[in-house]
Amino acid sequence: MEKHIVKADGNGAIDVNGQVSPVTYTVSFKEGRGHSYEVDIRLMAPRDWLLQRGFKRDAVLVSQSGARIPVYHDGGSHHDGGSHHHDVDHHGGRLDTSDAISIELTARDDSCTSEGDLMRKYPEFDAAV
Repeated sequence: MEKHIVKADGNGAIDVNGQVSPVTYTVSFKEGRGHSYEVDIRLMAPRDWLLQRGFKRDAVLVSQSGARIPVYHDGGSHHDGGSHHHDVDHHGGRLDTSDAISIELTARDDSCTSEGDLMRKYPEFDAAV
């Protein structure tokens, strides 16, 4: 049985092709099957800033703990079950100036197998749990 979702905010940096900028992000987790935790990471980044740095589909979030976490722009195609696929994927899934001005980048981590692992990797949850 899955438990409720816990969310927390963090401050880190986004790294696109070696160019870094401060960013805020949200992490959330829920208990998965067994003793695992499913962690979702979401952040918003300015489209033009990303494009100017040669962003295609992925970047790196440097989290509060110093972890380097790959984050991806999925073009909205898998979160909505693909129902808008014909609208979104007109440029091969890559970011361009026809996309929204603020771009969501996401990651999923299911490597934490204990609450201790979770707190070490994501200190953002300290106040939330």
